[in-house]
Amino acid sequence: MPGPEARIEIHPPASVIALMDRLWAHGHAAYVVGGSVRDAILGRPAEDWDLATDARPDRLLAVFPGAVYENRFGTVAVREGGEGHEVTTFRTDHDYADFRRPHRVEFGDDVVLDLARRDFTVNAIAWGAPAPVPSADPAVESRPAPVLVDPFDGVADVHDRRLRAVGEPAARFWEDALRMVRAVRLAAVLEFQIDPPTYAAIRDNAALAGHVSAERITSELEKLLFAAHPSLGLRLMSDAGLLDVLLPELAAERGIAQNKIEGEDLWDHTLRTLDAVPADRPVVRLAALLHDVGKPTTVDDGPFRGHETAGAEIARRLLERLRFPKLATERVVHLVRSHMFAYEPEWGAAGIRRFIQRTRIDSIDDLFTLREADNVGSGLPADADLLGDLRARVAAELASSVVLDRSRLAVHGDDLIAELGLPAGPHLGGILDDLLERVIADPTLNDRATLLLLAESMLTEDR
Repeated sequence: MPGPEARIEIHPPASVIALMDRLWAHGHAAYVVGGSVRDAILGRPAEDWDLATDARPDRLLAVFPGAVYENRFGTVAVREGGEGHEVTTFRTDHDYADFRRPHRVEFGDDVVLDLARRDFTVNAIAWGAPAPVPSADPAVESRPAPVLVDPFDGVADVHDRRLRAVGEPAARFWEDALRMVRAVRLAAVLEFQIDPPTYAAIRDNAALAGHVSAERITSELEKLLFAAHPSLGLRLMSDAGLLDVLLPELAAERGIAQNKIEGEDLWDHTLRTLDAVPADRPVVRLAALLHDVGKPTTVDDGPFRGHETAGAEIARRLLERLRFPKLATERVVHLVRSHMFAYEPEWGAAGIRRFIQRTRIDSIDDLFTLREADNVGSGLPADADLLGDLRARVAAELASSVVLDRSRLAVHGDDLIAELGLPAGPHLGGILDDLLERVIADPTLNDRATLLLLAESMLTEDR
């Protein structure tokens, strides 16, 4: 009886087929490998189609003019049909000494040996063919028929939705400790179960994750945040001991009592909040993960009084340690600091405008999304606390093009310098801020002549 491989069809894009055809035409093996094959078997769209071959890097540069040799590990970047792909020479890795990367690689000719060095069986599947045997008859088709190469039963693991290390799990994690983080990320993104011996090896070796660079950890965390339910991966990280090593600020949330959902602690609340943010809002998801990170340090203050301020500073230090982009860091810190806003329906229009000013127009939708998720994470309706009413009133003010920052004032600093003889400096900025406050309270004041008179009166009061 044919195995499951016989029923599997892999359909790489035309650019990949073109690259494979060129390798075969030049007498080399050509295979697509790794996650693209796994995703094709799952019926998921593949993000990156990576190729492997027996051709050495210098030979690849000759076969693909214009290609770029990216690193000493045998990877060449090639463009075909407007698409970029990586082609890597078969290799075996040797002498892992820092739990991060091999100190020495050895190029080879065997796709099975190349697959043997990979992390998990579902990533150790190839589709392609060795170099074709030349035919004496030019009429005979020399293009080989691609087949699946699955020496570690990865296809069965894909069908069983099981994540299993290639060979001895501990050995794979000692070679590269990031593989443990990748395991929990893949388990969440693919919704796979981690094979018990593999998971046990992660628990036993979690401390090795401390050797992994911040950039590589951040890359995995960013990918995890796009999972349908990122809490799946974070719970695995917590249970396996990885959270204590990589994100101790979040590990401190475990066991902190919350008066929200019975039987759940602060960590449970954080994960519920995180899952409630749409997957296409990664900055808000990151803010949701960190929104209550200040609570363990303020547990005796009220309790939790000022946790948003403490949490903003903790979030900043954590994101800087992980070397997140500065812009994303600033947006997340602002959301964490602002997420405890309170709304009263008695607010007048000026109160709504001041709320928008404090929140910042570019952050208001993110903040509402975070607050809705926080409500869900607390066992409440998303629009609890009259959030729907506040959203509607904010939208109405924004639609009216109200003045909410200095840029929309009818006068600017140059006007005050020219008309009133004010020097540039903090005093000038203070007058502009006072004018902005008055216009927020009464938009009809936003007239050039009126604002110049108000500014002049402020100068008179200062004398």
